[in-house]
Amino acid sequence: MTALSETAKSSAGRTTISVDAMGGDHGPAAVVAGISSSAKKNPDIRFILHGPKDTLEKLVAKKKPLAGRVEIRDAQGVVSMDDKPSQVMRRKDTSMRSAVESVRDGEADVCVSCGNTGALMGLSVVRLRKLPGVNRPAIAVLWPSRSAQGFNIMLDVGADIRADEQDLLQYALMGASYARNGMEMDHPRVGLLNVGTEEHKGRAELKLAHELISKNAEAANFEFVGFVEGGDIPGDVADVIVTDGFTGNVALKTGEGTASLIGSLLREAFKFSPLSRLAALLAYTSLNRLNKRIDPRRVNGGVFLGLNGTVVKSHGSADATGISAAVKLAFKLSQSGFSEKLAARVASAVSLPQDVPTSPDNNGTTS
Repeated sequence: MTALSETAKSSAGRTTISVDAMGGDHGPAAVVAGISSSAKKNPDIRFILHGPKDTLEKLVAKKKPLAGRVEIRDAQGVVSMDDKPSQVMRRKDTSMRSAVESVRDGEADVCVSCGNTGALMGLSVVRLRKLPGVNRPAIAVLWPSRSAQGFNIMLDVGADIRADEQDLLQYALMGASYARNGMEMDHPRVGLLNVGTEEHKGRAELKLAHELISKNAEAANFEFVGFVEGGDIPGDVADVIVTDGFTGNVALKTGEGTASLIGSLLREAFKFSPLSRLAALLAYTSLNRLNKRIDPRRVNGGVFLGLNGTVVKSHGSADATGISAAVKLAFKLSQSGFSEKLAARVASAVSLPQDVPTSPDNNGTTS
């Protein structure tokens, strides 16, 4: 295996992704298989892989698409799902910390990890720092939907279980910027998740957030559609769904569980009799298309918003397909210049007075 040169990151058109190889439930083999799949599809990706060198060298050597495109950084410490973030913060030898610091030091464009969410967020906040004006960073995920783009963005889904009206306003601004700069939605529609769409419903902070987001929508270049309900998360009413981390995480896990349940029930139904098995064979193409639409692995990857650097959190149970999807998202964000735009525009947007419009980007668009 040939290591990456120090100038790999700056090579024209190439993106370097820093990957924590040790965080997932399926171990480093699944991570290496995932990045190998990405490397095979995209010749412009290079990787810095963090974990025990001896283990990773053997796994990488078996994947031809990774030849000459991976630099391994030896990191013997592994962050488990049961580790407390406070304990992880004190350790300097972990693969997760090493992966985050590669972004901080400018060696990589994006960090990808399927490790402990709390630990990853804590390390990211401490090592990368929050953008000026951001109170609470948020995790934004892509949710399969009926929208034209095939997915909606929802945040926060677990970075912090609390959120007051100012936090929800910041989430709306960051989510809209993510949709516009990272997902190419010119004028995203933003909805605030509530127990009903009527303006008099919901907790006090939701009513105040509704007013704040409404006042800032025009200046921040997005359309505020008001309150939305749980059924609108996979719908076509809004492109960005804003909520607190507790509610968002419950919704996310419920959606993933429901998708898994539907898949299991369909398999059972089509195995019920010889006739149903024949029907399954005839409907194979349509069922495969449905499976791709509801498969959470194919939209795997939550983005940490509000930090001085881009971090993509892959699901802990992600297999090679899920890892590859997270890498694809990381590459797309890097190629769009998302990190720079977020740093330059979201930071200023969240710190502006409510009646002052955001400044234009260099290309004439707003953040």
